[in-house]
Amino acid sequence: MAGETILTVVGNLVDDPELRFTPAGAAVTKFRVASTPRTFDKQANEWRDGEALFLACSAWRQTAENVAESLMRGARVIVTGRLKQRSYEDRDGIKRTVYELDVDEVGPSLRTATARITKTTRHNGPQAPQQPAADPWTSTGPPPQSADEPPF
Repeated sequence: MAGETILTVVGNLVDDPELRFTPAGAAVTKFRVASTPRTFDKQANEWRDGEALFLACSAWRQTAENVAESLMRGARVIVTGRLKQRSYEDRDGIKRTVYELDVDEVGPSLRTATARITKTTRHNGPQAPQQPAADPWTSTGPPPQSADEPPF
């Protein structure tokens, strides 16, 4: 949609993701990401942490279930989504504004960790069972030695 603010945040999960379901049965997971900028102080010859940004995030449907099953507090993540602003009045009658990220994509940061990816099946109603296609990246045999294949 035109005019939306797309944002990518790299940070750590503050809490374990919380999975819930709407009355209609849609999965939604709420989690918070803390992103702290670091700068190098040349005079002190050391890294210094800046002020942390804490951002509430919401993932929906299959993404919500995958996040809740895969990530936990402290995990370093990369989150991309649409920044949303919401205003409300609290119990004391004070107007408040919060910013939240409506998540499109989320995954672990592999800068200091490893991950094993497992594809999930889609739940879009009744379908005939499908045989998974051969995935050349999961092959355990020797790599092909063809002029057309990359050497990695």
